[in-house]
Amino acid sequence: MSPIRFGILMVPYQTLDVAGPVDILSSCSQPYLQVMEKGGAVPKGTSGAGLEIEFHYVSTDMKPVQHTGNLQSLPTTTCNACPPLDYLLIGGPAPDYQLPETFASLIRVRAQEVKAIFTTCTGALLLAQTGLLDGKNATVNHVLLPYARMQYPSVHWSDSQQWVIDGRFWTASGACAGMDMFAHWVTENCHPDVVRGGFASLDFAPRDIYGKPQSILSNHAAE
Repeated sequence: MSPIRFGILMVPYQTLDVAGPVDILSSCSQPYLQVMEKGGAVPKGTSGAGLEIEFHYVSTDMKPVQHTGNLQSLPTTTCNACPPLDYLLIGGPAPDYQLPETFASLIRVRAQEVKAIFTTCTGALLLAQTGLLDGKNATVNHVLLPYARMQYPSVHWSDSQQWVIDGRFWTASGACAGMDMFAHWVTENCHPDVVRGGFASLDFAPRDIYGKPQSILSNHAAE
């Protein structure tokens, strides 16, 4: 089976918007779980069921990108050279950040090929700039809902859930809600042992869509 190709748009996002989801995915990956197996932290054979995943950090060029906390990260590919993707993650920069047309074009094109586009925090405002959320249900960091409704009235902004799924678009509220959203995706797509091992390694207890503590395993993954 081919690895999952996961793209991250290299805007100047809040660090946790991307680092949290990426670490959740990484903790449920085969290489990470192999290390955990050797240390006896997860049952033998768990790694074989882990995610096979590639991360592609996509930018307009290969220059470092500045994030919160004075953290810089390096792209791994450009918009023109990026391979086909299965998923795309858009983290949140400052609310007034204007998406360069190169990025907007990339999102519109890749929206036709990916299984899902995820946004965390103000990343939903960037997706809204492309017009792809028009007529869709979505959310954003809840403190910015009045701003989002004023700027993008064609989007149905929700304040009742920590994350919203409408077709291939998954939008989360703040950075921690983004981690909960990715925990939901992992729980629905991975073996229970992978979920337990991955979350335990992070000492992470996700919340449900309404922000309430939940069991590590969903009904689907526990089957």
